[in-house]
This record gives sequence, structure tokens and C-alpha cells, in this order.
Amino acid sequence: MNRKALAILMRTRMRPTDPNKLSMSPNRIQSSFESNLFGEHGTSSPKNFDSSSNPERGLKFVQEALHSAITLSKTDIIDEVLNDFSQGYFNLSYENRHELLLVLSREYDVSRVQLRELIQQYLSLDIPSIEVKKVMVEGEKAQSSDHDVQALLSAFYRTERNLRHALQPKYETLFERLNTHPGGLKFLTILRNDLLSMLQEENSAPLRALDSYLKEKLVTWLSPAALELHQITWDDPASLLEKIVAYEAVHPISNLIDLKRRLGVGRRCFGYLHPAIPGEPLIFIEVALLKDIAQTIQEVLWDSPPTPESQATCALFYSISSTQPGLAGINLGKFLIKRVVDLVKRDMPHVSVSTLHPLSVPDSTMFATLSPIPGYMQWLLAKLTSQRKLAEADTVDEPHSEETSSSTFSENILQPEEETEILGSSSGYTSGRNGMDVMWNLLTSTNYEWTSSPKLMSVLQPPLLRLCARYLLLEKKRGKALDAVANFHLQNGAMVERLNWMADRSEKGICQSGGIMVNYVYRLDKIEENAQSYLSEGRIQASCDLQRYVEKQQ
Repeated sequence: MNRKALAILMRTRMRPTDPNKLSMSPNRIQSSFESNLFGEHGTSSPKNFDSSSNPERGLKFVQEALHSAITLSKTDIIDEVLNDFSQGYFNLSYENRHELLLVLSREYDVSRVQLRELIQQYLSLDIPSIEVKKVMVEGEKAQSSDHDVQALLSAFYRTERNLRHALQPKYETLFERLNTHPGGLKFLTILRNDLLSMLQEENSAPLRALDSYLKEKLVTWLSPAALELHQITWDDPASLLEKIVAYEAVHPISNLIDLKRRLGVGRRCFGYLHPAIPGEPLIFIEVALLKDIAQTIQEVLWDSPPTPESQATCALFYSISSTQPGLAGINLGKFLIKRVVDLVKRDMPHVSVSTLHPLSVPDSTMFATLSPIPGYMQWLLAKLTSQRKLAEADTVDEPHSEETSSSTFSENILQPEEETEILGSSSGYTSGRNGMDVMWNLLTSTNYEWTSSPKLMSVLQPPLLRLCARYLLLEKKRGKALDAVANFHLQNGAMVERLNWMADRSEKGICQSGGIMVNYVYRLDKIEENAQSYLSEGRIQASCDLQRYVEKQQ
């Protein structure tokens, strides 16, 4: 794709009246990739295969190709078999893919009969511990005199080797061969994406085991040593820039000018590329070079003119996007952030701590984010809904004992002064029995009318910020932050620095978090310490201001 074609693509993307002609979404890119994955290597579609006209025959063909890809040892035909399997897989319906992966997970798993026999064989071997010790101590003399002990030791080693081999599922051969096959690594990410979708629909132990094994393989193959850090610029091929437009998941790129600004002066964009998936970053991060930590995404995206880079004192990470859904759960972002920090620090040593907000270590080098809080509003509305139901149950006239009263689980998540303000300012907009009723009605109103009323925004601001601090610092799942973005940055060693009111006024921002965004700060001298305390103890480091928010509600 040339740059003119990219410009046409971007203009098409901006036509709201023609939604079918928008820029290629990740799913559409994947579909396009599936149809051309192996064609670019000069191979053809599988012979005598047409899954659309005969789905059952198509599934059988792919199953046969799968079996051959795992069992054949002739290297001269492995590539052709892998092409048949991969192209055939893409031609299958979702239901038939499901059936095929079930076959793969069950019939090409560990051979438990063989494993049990080897375990029994291992347990039957008996070497007196004193004899083993004697062999280890006396060395060659003992080895020459204790041939029986040596034979038994050899049997142990041989059986242990066979056990290790037996514990490897047969589908490992398929994964290993695909990884070295042109286009195979990308294919495996698509296959895992299908697996993740299927696991959301059913709790299948064989599929879970298959996914877990494939994930372990991908973690190994996508280690930082195998990845190339690439700074993405306006001079890169249009095909790569198209991927940035399509996969930007946090703040959509609105037009060609927006894209050029994000790659221009005062901005950086870095991506991790893998040699087996050329021209397509697995993950990329966007950085703004600013004088201070930004409080709104508007000032980041529409900073004109941008801050002269020689005056920048803060590197702000404002968007990080993964391009491969099949790599979910593989934390490439952690390594990407660390590499980018090192690179920016090397190239721009004057980028250091911001003076916008006092920090406890004013002379430490600092990098920050302006991050969304995607789960906040969902959590808050669920909390309001449950508390409204409990309050309604408590008003029922039927007598009930103190032990069974729903008030045991009730809490008014609004402070008295907040409830008074909300009830007094909602006249003409909505009504309710209490402040939680009114707040729920306002937050779920059509088109978010409350954001157009300065009066309502002023009374909603204190409780929304306070409850957001509670959500980020106190609400946890399995001992870690409930919010996915918070968990990502905290496990990477960041601290929660500041909440920003109306930092993202887009519909997505209002829907996800009431427009609130958060600054996470990476202090280089504290990253490892913060990460370790969070991962081992679930401890969240936060600024004094945020700590004061939550101290009021504990």
C-alpha cells in the first residue's frame, strides 16, 4: 500500500454515514491475513478441498493434514502438509474449528497409558541410598566395582528421560514445526485466539491444557531477545502505518493529520516486531514529550504547537495497544515499557521529574502515563445497583429478623454531604428515593446529559473521584487490582499518582470512567521495589493525595 492509498483509507474511515467502508478493523485484517497467509510463499490452497460446499469433507481433510503434520518424519513433505493444514483450517467454519481443536486437545495429548507404565517402572527400581552415596563418593573405584549399582543408576536415568518425553503432548510437535514454518508463528497466534474464544463458551479441561501449553511455547518464542524494538515514524511503509491506525485500541486515530502528529515532533511511537511476522508490530506504545505530566488526553492529542523537545521534562505514555488477540496473557508490554524508558533516557537525558505535582523524590528520573480506567464505571454502576436493591428490600413491610436483614450488607457509598448536594442539584433532571438512586439515574442517562450541566458535574465530581480512588486502590481480585490497566502498570513497578477529572471527554471515556483518567508514575529507582511488593503482597503504592481519598472511606 502506498501513502496515497493510506490517505484514501483514512478519509474513508472518517465517513460516519458509511460504516461499512471504515478502515480495516483488527478482525478484518486477520481475515485478510488468513486468506493470504501462505499464498505469499508460493504455495497453493489444499488440493481437492472445498469446505464451503462440503463442510464434513473439509473437516476430515484438515484432520488428516493435522495427523500427518504431527506424525510424518519426512522433512521434504512437511512444509506441504503444514500448508494444507493451515490453509484448510482457515477455510473451516468456527464450529468446525472448534471440533478440530477438541480433536487436537484430546487425541494428541499425553499418552497416559504409557505414562502410567513408565511411572510403575520407575517406582519398581530400587537402589539402596547407601549404595548411591557410595558411588558418588568413591568415584571411579566404586564405579568399577559396583557394576550392579551403575546398571541400576543407568536404568533410573533412562526411565527419567522416557518420563520427560512421555509428559510432552503430541501436539507439541505441531507447534514446534509451525513455529519454524513461514507464516506459522502468526498462524499460532490466530489459533490461540480461537482457543480463548472457545474457552469463554465452555469449561473444557483438554482445551485449557492445550491453551496453557501453547501459551508457554509462545512466551518462549516471543522472549525480548527474539524481538526487535522499532521506532515507528512517518517514513515507515504505509502498510505498517495502516496497522497502527487499525490496532490503536485506546485513543482512535481520527485522520491522516492525527496520525502524522502522533509520529512527529514531540512524539514517539515504538513497537516490538518479530522476524517471523514482518511489517506488523506485536505491540506498540505512544509517547508524548511534555513539560509536565498531562492532566487531559485533549492536551496530549491536540497539543499545537508541540512542546520543543529540548524543553521536555516528562515522557508520558498515553497509549499501549496489542495487535494480536492470541497473545493475551503474555506481558510483552512490560518489556516494551522498560526498553522504551531506557531508550528515551539515553537519547534525552533532560527528561526527568515533572514539577507539576510534588513528588517525594524530586531528583529521581521519572516517566509517567495518562491512562484510562476501563472498568470503573461498570464497577460503580454494579455497586449502585446492588445497594439500591438492598435499600429497597429493607423498606419492605414484612418483618424479618436482624440476622437475615439485608442491611447487614448495605452501605451508603455516598457521604452525607455528597448525598445532600446530589439531591439538591438534581431537580429538573431526575428524581429518586436517595442519593444513590439519583446518581444511578444520572450516570445511566441517555447521551450522558449530566456532562452538559456544570452544576451536576460539580456535585458529582467529589464522589466520582473518591470512589475511583477506592476502585483503584482497594477493590481487588485474587489479591491484585481489579482494574486491568491498573494491574498492568502496578505489576510493572508503577505507582498511582493522580486522578484527573474530565480528562477524556469522548463518549468512550465517559462511558468507561465518567471521563476520569489516572497518572501512573514510573520512578526508575523504585520500579523493582514497587513491582516486587505488589506481586508478592498485593501492595499498591500511591501518592499521598490518593491515600487521603481512601483513608476517608476505610
